[in-house]
Amino acid sequence: MQVPDPATVLTTRDHRRDAAGLTYVYPVVSRRAGGLSIGINLNPNNACNWACRYCQVPDLTRGAAPTIDLACLEGELRGFLHDVLEGDFLTQRVPEGMRRLCDVAFSGNGEPTASPQFAAVVERVITILQDTGLAGAVKVVVISNGSQLGRPAVQQALQRLATVRGELWFKLDRGLASARRRVNGVDLPDHLVLQRLACGGRLLPTWLQTCLFDELDGAAQDAADREAYLALVAAALQSGVPLAGVLLYTLARPPLQAGGDQLRACSAAALEAWAVPLRALGLAVRVSA
Repeated sequence: MQVPDPATVLTTRDHRRDAAGLTYVYPVVSRRAGGLSIGINLNPNNACNWACRYCQVPDLTRGAAPTIDLACLEGELRGFLHDVLEGDFLTQRVPEGMRRLCDVAFSGNGEPTASPQFAAVVERVITILQDTGLAGAVKVVVISNGSQLGRPAVQQALQRLATVRGELWFKLDRGLASARRRVNGVDLPDHLVLQRLACGGRLLPTWLQTCLFDELDGAAQDAADREAYLALVAAALQSGVPLAGVLLYTLARPPLQAGGDQLRACSAAALEAWAVPLRALGLAVRVSA
């Protein structure tokens, strides 16, 4: 058997969108998934409606997703799945212990649900998974800031994904609105967070995803923000939002936004300290240091 070239083996620190030489489809060795995740990038123009301080997208801009070449995307996904299922991609490009296909993830270089073609792409992905016998065998994850959950077309697409083991990973990085403004670059009051979260939770299994890190420029996450975060999560649960759990993680790669050099990964102990009160609320918590 051919020995893998160490220079081409993917790592959890390598999330390059061109790792497979494709436009819309890219492989990731995911800490949170625990194996290979196949990414779907609907924002190859590096445009997003948020501007998170810790984002690792180069040349990130505020803006809309471009028009997607649906035939190209479908061809890329079918071809790449063939390489994973029938070829040697796992043995040659994925490290031992991670050689399993865990999910197909709508993520990429911007908010995936902001693409006007999101629903059309979802239908094509579902068809491809059905054709390859993967529907229900691997998860389909939508990694989202939740900003588009009020749109009927997005809601219908998420309902479709719920039929093929879909999950929503809903970004909630901070508890105070002022902290969300600093970290995510958006004005997002608590009531709107709760409204969007409730909408997602009604449609398909929903996990909160929270990125924690140390800030060296004096804007440290403080106890008040932590208490506000816990209160927000508790309010969601009390209102009947059926949260599946919380994904706590920290930086794995250098942020590429202005001021990113002031951010540092926090310790595993700090993540576990956050997990304790969340578990006390009855939530499953996955920690990725």
